[in-house]
Amino acid sequence: MDAFYASVEQRDNKALRGKPVAVGFPEARGVVSTASYEARKFGIRSAMPSLTAKQKCPGLIFVPPRFDVYHEVSMQIRELFLEYTELVEPLSLDEAFLDVTVNHVQNPSAGLIAKEIQQKIVARTHLTASAGVSFNKFLAKIASEYRKPNGFFVITPAEAEKFIENLKIEQFFGVGKVTARKMHENRIYTGYDLKQCTEEKLVRLFGKAGRLLFLHARGIDHRPVESNRAAKSVSAETTFPQDKDNRMLLTVELYRLAVEVFERMKEENFYGKTITIKVKYADFKTITRSKTFPRKLVRLQECWPVVREMMKQIDLSGRPVRLLGFGAGNADEKRVGEYTQPGLFDAW
Repeated sequence: MDAFYASVEQRDNKALRGKPVAVGFPEARGVVSTASYEARKFGIRSAMPSLTAKQKCPGLIFVPPRFDVYHEVSMQIRELFLEYTELVEPLSLDEAFLDVTVNHVQNPSAGLIAKEIQQKIVARTHLTASAGVSFNKFLAKIASEYRKPNGFFVITPAEAEKFIENLKIEQFFGVGKVTARKMHENRIYTGYDLKQCTEEKLVRLFGKAGRLLFLHARGIDHRPVESNRAAKSVSAETTFPQDKDNRMLLTVELYRLAVEVFERMKEENFYGKTITIKVKYADFKTITRSKTFPRKLVRLQECWPVVREMMKQIDLSGRPVRLLGFGAGNADEKRVGEYTQPGLFDAW
């Protein structure tokens, strides 16, 4: 979806249309959750401190978030996806992977299906979405970002090699500011440069993520689209365009992810007892911190004070964060206490 939260606000309030809008709070310690495209022209972006945003755009209009409305619209769109395929893998309220290799409408063209879905989203929600079509997740994700807003872009197998080679390294999904700087130090500026590196070199420079970078430079991504309709856990994550080390901004983003997870648990009638925070640092080292409660959690308010304290214990000294995640699982486990639950984020 295009600037999802802000677009919903503009849809529901005619006075906001065509104006720079930020979803969030204008207080001194507030941050921008989402900015409209009119605001983005001024350099406003998500997770930016509200005071900075107002300095960049004095006419910026702040509106408080309405997560219940965003969730309702998200479910409406997801039902539309399910009209075409059961293989829908939500990434967040406003983004999902679909595998339409076999589909309910017997249409052999993924591009035509994507176009049709875009048109139906406009008709049913009065919102726009951008679609990326390709033969794997890595390329489909890049394609979806390529011509926003209301964009449509297809990367075919025949076009993939040249397309990847011409990408700036910053355009590779998951490559943040710190990683890009390290790549530049090693004379890696484009997909072509990345492709010249051996797997051993990339693993040495970037750890386990080096293996993925090696494969992505060659257009290889074997991850299947996995529907979580029968979930054993529910999780959400975000990879920041630029690595972040501000604890307040990270906590705000963690709260947004937690709201999304609890909304999805309600939708799927799945209530876990274990909550987990996932942090991936700029050097690609990943840690998880978990807490198990005596009973299943139904509302975020039941565990948020504990989650906030867990976040306070995460080491950020000289260690910027590139990815943040929140998950809930362990619907049946009887063990009570604090532990790290392997596997909760393995599919990420």
